[in-house]
Parts: sequence; structure tokens; C-alpha cells
Amino acid sequence: MESATVLSISIGVIVVGITAISIYTAFGPPSAQLEDPFEDHED
Repeated sequence: MESATVLSISIGVIVVGITAISIYTAFGPPSAQLEDPFEDHED
């Protein structure tokens, strides 16, 4: 494979990995530990 192909595949895998971790953190089991800062400061 050419180095440009390897680089673009690596960047794609990194972007998909970060997206998957973000979705898991936002909507998966760890989301129970997240706090809503807007609910803390309601008037």
C-alpha cells in the first residue's frame, strides 16, 4: 500500500474511534454520572 492510503485509513479509524467513544460516553452507562449544569442553576 502507498503511504497516503495508510495515512488516510489511519485518520479515518481515529475519527471513527473518537466518535464511538463520545457516543458511548454520552448515551451509554457512563452517562448516568454526567450532570446537567443548567439544572443546577435554575431560577
